[in-house]
Amino acid sequence: MEPEERRAIEWECTRLINLYANLNDQGRWEEVAALYTHGGSMTRPTAPDAPVVGREALLASFLARPPRTSQHVCANIVIDVESNTSAMGYSVILLFTAKDSPPLAGHYADRFEKTAEGWRFAERRGGLSFA
Repeated sequence: MEPEERRAIEWECTRLINLYANLNDQGRWEEVAALYTHGGSMTRPTAPDAPVVGREALLASFLARPPRTSQHVCANIVIDVESNTSAMGYSVILLFTAKDSPPLAGHYADRFEKTAEGWRFAERRGGLSFA
């Protein structure tokens, strides 16, 4: 694989992580769910043992959440390209939800797949750093 191709994949996957945070904070749930492969799965950092699988289930899970104002900050993003269609990633997050709640520090381990729609999350596994 050429270095330019590897960097392009790293950028696309990094963009996906940041776009996920922005759409999540804006409550744009249909667009968040569309960032996953059709059979993609996610575990929230606050519920690492409760995977949600498939776009429909992910969307239903997001829609079922009580409304909230949030701000996700993503950092330390590292993408490891495995092939032209597969990559892994790791990032840390800070989640701010209310004036009187302390921020939550966590992380995501991601698996990405290139689909006909572009790069998508095949799996997001979240966890809290200080549980």
